[in-house]
Amino acid sequence: MPTFSCAAILFDLDGVLVDSTRAVDREWREWARRKGVDGDAVMAIAHGVRTLEVIQRVAPHLDAEAEVRELESREANHQAGVSVMPGAVELVHSIPEGRWGVVTSGTRLLASARLRFCGLPVPKVLVTADEVAHGKPHPEPYLKGAERLGVDPADCLVIEDAPAGIQSGRAGGMKVVGITSTYTAGALWHADAVIGKLEQIQVTANGAGRLGVEVG
Repeated sequence: MPTFSCAAILFDLDGVLVDSTRAVDREWREWARRKGVDGDAVMAIAHGVRTLEVIQRVAPHLDAEAEVRELESREANHQAGVSVMPGAVELVHSIPEGRWGVVTSGTRLLASARLRFCGLPVPKVLVTADEVAHGKPHPEPYLKGAERLGVDPADCLVIEDAPAGIQSGRAGGMKVVGITSTYTAGALWHADAVIGKLEQIQVTANGAGRLGVEVG
């Protein structure tokens, strides 16, 4: 049962705190149908990657920024099939305020809507797709999260469900716990530990501002 000592925890959103896999699949495939794009090709790369970069790869002939606004506005307004991940509310409330944040490949509009819809607090540190020049798997999103928390990247623990996010955290020098909500354990092999559900994570805080994170 691995235990990590860190100063702060950074969570991905979709597939970690929020179960949105069905909604993401539905909205992407509907978008692909409307645009005449191969839905399977979209879904092969969509999880954990910014909408902008997915569209640029699968439909370079379209105005990617305009498509992002349309697609993510639809997602923010259609939350059918979205639910809070079991254990998410209890887990974030077990972490002292200011010691955790969310780093997502969604826009601020979409991330805020999903957090509120699921009854989760919107943290002070919320790094979204529209605030970085390079999305996951580039380290910029998680490095920005650590910077905003005022914590050394090497002293952050990342919780992720997608290979792109794990690569992002590791490239930023962080330890990463993978959760098999979207991908199999085999696809998350480069995480430092892999779990099946958030209830396997227990966080304790000591008086020196350190977090002990037990994974089992």
